Amino acid sequence: MDHLPIFMALKGRPVLLVGGAAIAVPKARMLIRAGATLTVVAPRLSPDLAALGAIRHHARPFATTDVADAALVIAATGLPTVDATVSEAARAANVPVNVVDNPALSTFIVPAIVDRSPIVIGISSGGASPVLARAVRRAVERLLPARLGPLARFAAQFRGAAKANIREPRARRRFWERVMDGPIAAAVLRGDEVSAREQMLTMVNKPHTATGTVSLVGAGPGDPELLTLRAHRLLQTADVVVYDRLVAPQILDYARRDAERLFVGKRPGNHSHTQARINQRLVDLARAGKRIVRLKGGDPSVFARGGEELAALRRAGIAVDVVPGITAATAAAAAAGFSLTHRDHASSVTFVTGHGRDGATDLDWAALARADHTVAIYMGVAAAPGIAARLIANGRAPSTPAVMVESASTPAQRVHAATLGDLGDLAADCAPGVPALFIVGEVAADAVAAETVIAQLPLAAGWE
Repeated sequence: MDHLPIFMALKGRPVLLVGGAAIAVPKARMLIRAGATLTVVAPRLSPDLAALGAIRHHARPFATTDVADAALVIAATGLPTVDATVSEAARAANVPVNVVDNPALSTFIVPAIVDRSPIVIGISSGGASPVLARAVRRAVERLLPARLGPLARFAAQFRGAAKANIREPRARRRFWERVMDGPIAAAVLRGDEVSAREQMLTMVNKPHTATGTVSLVGAGPGDPELLTLRAHRLLQTADVVVYDRLVAPQILDYARRDAERLFVGKRPGNHSHTQARINQRLVDLARAGKRIVRLKGGDPSVFARGGEELAALRRAGIAVDVVPGITAATAAAAAAGFSLTHRDHASSVTFVTGHGRDGATDLDWAALARADHTVAIYMGVAAAPGIAARLIANGRAPSTPAVMVESASTPAQRVHAATLGDLGDLAADCAPGVPALFIVGEVAADAVAAETVIAQLPLAAGWE
């Protein structure tokens, strides 16, 4: 380790910034955010630097005496001779100095910063590659919740009470782990601090009472990169992951290694796991104090029986939340290269299923048959011939464009373009057990019919 990471308290302390050009602006903003009393020495200030306002400006060249009494110094002139003079003066006065883009003249390095105050993360390459450090920062930014700072401040309010009620250090650590990995932190992160406070007060006063939770999480159409960040975080903290056959195996790899994986899949004609049994299993696991992620292919609120599970859990008094996912229809349209709606062809879209509660479908066929309308058919392989016949009988032209997309967004993805009249033949070509979705409408006229290769972008993309 070439540099020791430290965090320096600068609030109210004097800091010297030498340089008034554009390269000094990011440093000035950073120092102002840190609460420093900032003095800038430069003959002139760039408009952006002058606009910051919270600085004391000495409109003259640098003098070696400027470093006196400074807590630290930053040189950002872009002039090698001046920067070297600033560095030499600061070193002689034993004042920490950073010269922008010149590690050799610096006694400290300013890292790429992820600011979720009071949580602050510094990322440094030791000056070897600042661009790479910034790329790592962007990756970390994407992974961290936007409300991480409020969560830290929320926890700080209860530190005293937790310490008073839970005196044994290891027990107190486990208590905070349960808070940060459970429904209290989840409530703060989604902005519901009222609920979080109520739960926290209960938990502080009864710290040994385990409370289970269930998250109904959309796993998307199959590609793990289409998972939401929230879904990824929940998988990392779940005790149990409950999943069905539409969840891609690669997505399960994002779960905690020691999490229990519970398969509750159903196939047409083989319902060994009834919905009532799944509902009860979720309730039982939550009552045992488990943190459960109920993974559902696509979006849990679109033909995934998420509403039934949500109602059952609420009736049982179980804390439950819903995390949306990318539903199959949008993934299928993207795979086939068209939009579900279009100003010239379709002002609306309807998602329908080929299976009702008892296997039958009772739909408004006249409305679905409108020419300016897109119909996306889920779970329709067996019902496709009948659905096509009903649409045609209600006025939809047999020549209406239609596509069938198998295994959308996965390496096994295939796109078949045809017409409404050929829908039954498309379904007959579908491999048994393969998830497929049908889209009918004029928007499908531009569908790309082919076995589609999923683009595998290099891991280094955007990091050069």
